[in-house]
Order: sequence, then structure tokens, then C-alpha cells
Amino acid sequence: MGTPDFAVPALDALRHAGHEIMAVYTRAPKPAGRGKQLQASPVNARAAALGIPVFCPRTFRDADAVAEFLDVARDCDVAVVAAYGLILPPAVLAAPRLGCLNIHASLLPRWRGAAPIQRAILAGDVLTGVTIMQMELGLDTGPMLAEAQTAVGTKTSGELFGELAVLGAELLIDVLANPRRAVPQPDAGITLAPRIDKAEAHLDPTLPAIELERRVRAFNPAPGAWLEIGGERVKILAATVESAAPAPGVTLDDRLLIGTADGGLRPSIVQRAGKPAMPVKALLNGWRVPAGTLVA
Repeated sequence: MGTPDFAVPALDALRHAGHEIMAVYTRAPKPAGRGKQLQASPVNARAAALGIPVFCPRTFRDADAVAEFLDVARDCDVAVVAAYGLILPPAVLAAPRLGCLNIHASLLPRWRGAAPIQRAILAGDVLTGVTIMQMELGLDTGPMLAEAQTAVGTKTSGELFGELAVLGAELLIDVLANPRRAVPQPDAGITLAPRIDKAEAHLDPTLPAIELERRVRAFNPAPGAWLEIGGERVKILAATVESAAPAPGVTLDDRLLIGTADGGLRPSIVQRAGKPAMPVKALLNGWRVPAGTLVA
């Protein structure tokens, strides 16, 4: 049960390990692109390529959808859930013989919720990882079976998504091959990871430079951190922090050093509206941004 690219390595790992996959559940196709054509999820596309039956209920509040799942899961040992996107009711959670196992992209109980990877970057966490947990009704509150760690470093959310997807798939296969006792999550260290609001992607130059740099990484590739330079919105896809006298709201040189509350933010990869992403040097070849240009 999964929807985005994050869940595809788990599907492939299950197949490669020889597990019998009875069915794949994923979100229904959504309109996408300029023509607003219906587009299947990455998991849907992969399952179809593997010849696995695919189900796309829009909600499990529908009694017929629940009944259909109970019929599919009658002979299943376990349901694996990875970034599925639908709330599972008690009847669904209890249907497989061993219940539902979730691949969650954080070191629980830190960052329970929809955006654990971005929240870890925004908070300046040194480590993040994946947890295999037994699902229950609460939001990522179930007992834990295993976890694996990795350093956050200077990685973007896109880079961590890819890394944690593979790490989670490997850990899942180990858990299925080597059953272990689930351990309750500790009461200490609980934090929540709510969905990203697009407004958070705005790089407010009155904030500290390190916070802005974290936003750049957290929102790359989506929704893309941005600010207005000389009145034009520009996405900042990569940047570093530099020492500078505080001067929020203006550029500090002619190479796009942005003044912040406590120093400078030096963009390195940027994107103007309707243009491809490019190095700052290429941007400035065709667009002069002198020191003192207003930034907001």
C-alpha cells in the first residue's frame, strides 16, 4: 500500500525477496500536466509493469472499499504500507494475519506525521532515518520493530527521500525475514511533522541565514524555496551561508549575496519563472542584479 516514488523500492524489494504480493493499493490517478490528463501514481505504474493487481479506492470510509480489501487480504500474512496517503480503519488494520507494517521516514517518536523528512531538515537534525512500525489507529504511534539511521548533513529533501526509500525497503525485508518483538515508542521526544504549507517556502530575509539555507534544502525539489529579487519571484534550489554584516532585505554584492538577519545567503542554483534551473553565474549573465537590490 503506497503511492509516491518513496514506496517503489519497497515494492521491488518484496518482489526480489520472493514474497507473494497479492495486490497493490495506491491512490487513484490524478490530473497532471498541461493537458490535465489522468496520471497513475509511481507505485501504480510499477505494479502494472510487474503484472500485480492494483486497487485505487478513493477512501476507506466507503463500506464497499473495506469489504473489497477484506476479501483481498483474507489469505494475506501482512500488509506493507509506505506513504500510502489514506487513513486505514480498524477493520483494514486487523485484516492481514500479522496486521499492517509501516515504513516511516523518521526515527520515531520524532517527526510523526506527513512531512518527517522536510521537518528534520528544517529543525537542523543531525540524524534521521526510517522506522518499521506496527500500525494502529494513532498517527504513527504504533510499536516499533526496527530502525536504521543516516546523517542529514547537507542533503536536500529529494536526496533524503531517495536514500530513505532504499534504506526502508532493505530494513523491511530484514524484518520480514527475521521476526522480532515490537517495542512501544518512548513517551519522551515526541514531535509532529505536519504537511508542508506552501507559505513556508518563502525565504524571508529577516530570518537567520542558517534557517533560510535549511529551507532551501527542505523544499528542494518541491515546492521550491523562493524570494523576490527586484520584485521578481525566483526559486533558490541550492545555497550556502556566508559571513556578512546583517543587512536583511538587500543584495550585498553583484553576485547575488542576499543579506539576512545575521549574515549572508549565497544562492548557487536558481530558477526564474518559466525558465530552467541554472547556476547563478548563468543567471547573472543575462540579468544584472547590483548590490543594494531589494530582496523580499
